[in-house]
Amino acid sequence: MAVHTINLIYLVSATLFMLGIKYLSSPRTAKMGNLLSMIGMAAAIGATLATPGIHGFTLIIIGVVIGTLIGGYAAIKVKMTAMPEMVALFNGCGGAASALVALAEFQGNSTGFDSFTLLTLLLSLIIGGLTFTGSVMAYAKLQGMVSTRPVTYPGQQVFNGVIVLATVALSWFLFQDPGNILVLSSITVLSLGLGVLAVLPIGGADMPVIICLLNAYSGLAVSMTGFALSNNALIITGSLVGASGIFLTKIMCDAMNRSLANVLFSAFGKVDKSLAATGEIPAGTMKGYEVEDVATILANAGSLIIVPGYGMAAAQAQHATRELADYLGEQGVEVRYAIHPVAGRMPGHMNVLLAEADVPYEQLFAMDDINDDFAATDVVLVIGANDVVNPAAKTNPSSPIYGMPVLDVEKARTVIVLKRSLNVGFAGIENELFSMDNTRMLFGDARASLQKLLAALKK
Repeated sequence: MAVHTINLIYLVSATLFMLGIKYLSSPRTAKMGNLLSMIGMAAAIGATLATPGIHGFTLIIIGVVIGTLIGGYAAIKVKMTAMPEMVALFNGCGGAASALVALAEFQGNSTGFDSFTLLTLLLSLIIGGLTFTGSVMAYAKLQGMVSTRPVTYPGQQVFNGVIVLATVALSWFLFQDPGNILVLSSITVLSLGLGVLAVLPIGGADMPVIICLLNAYSGLAVSMTGFALSNNALIITGSLVGASGIFLTKIMCDAMNRSLANVLFSAFGKVDKSLAATGEIPAGTMKGYEVEDVATILANAGSLIIVPGYGMAAAQAQHATRELADYLGEQGVEVRYAIHPVAGRMPGHMNVLLAEADVPYEQLFAMDDINDDFAATDVVLVIGANDVVNPAAKTNPSSPIYGMPVLDVEKARTVIVLKRSLNVGFAGIENELFSMDNTRMLFGDARASLQKLLAALKK
């Protein structure tokens, strides 16, 4: 009777998780989605603790307290601009938890496993291990601890392939002797190393895809752990996370018109060797403007589309952006925001930042919904975006981003680009937009530039 009741609670939890995901699809209902998911998780944890045979409640309570304190601190203190890093770390925690459970099962079982249980434990260990170290490497890249450019070396893919084959071979040996600690330890080390080596050649432009993929990996690892432990909650939850992560990965790849294999193995984002040794793009016929000049253009505009990018996040300029937009709106300017699917370093990065700044959701438009409107727009204000507004994606077949859907900002009457310097974007190539006749450049920190623009307008 207790088992049936617990499984019923797991079913209710799974339903709440699915409803939570559905509500997360819109900013208007996202809070409700989070609340439903939290209730579902609390119910699943309670049911698990009530399962007959569970013991060691002292250690469990200690773990819950530590996890609650860390999670609560992160939720309160981590800035919205650092959300990609936190998501990467949370993916890593999910992978690490699965790998540790698998290791504990191997250590605690002296009678051996049936083939299916052994297979799921191995998958949980391998996928969980590479998810953990891959997520830590992603965090290091996002934090600037490791170069955001692809890090490559001769024979890299061959070396990675050898590691994969060695892991498969050692897994076969473990099937023959599940108690072999040396083989188990070797598999663990190889899976941890593979996570680092797999993310090392990934550039900053592809971080949204990698975060989605690592999220899917963490879900798959959790699901495998659920099969090994015969825990329906883990199976269902892991499957939901894995499936949604894979689906989101596909969406991100489509948004860049690239395959997942190209993202993983092409080392996309290496700086074009034809550029100067400083890594800066040539100035060409760029027209640099002063704050007063840009303020005059904005004051005489009837319509404005703001295109945010990672530079806005790095400068923490979302609040200054909203303040400028609010003021122009009060002066009768029609203000909208154009959001590219892969702008920033995680899916929905720009939406999250703008929501934090209380930008009305009605002003946010996806690329497909606003691209046709640029031709009839007076001014486009590009804040820290680069590759997602590069016309080379449409005009230059030799460009590495050729075929990638981009925002048609160059069709507007005037384009103003706020940029810290002439450094290239994540794709490592020159942006043709910057030297077009209707483009004006305003160099400097985005937040400071926006604040100066607002002050100039108010004068």
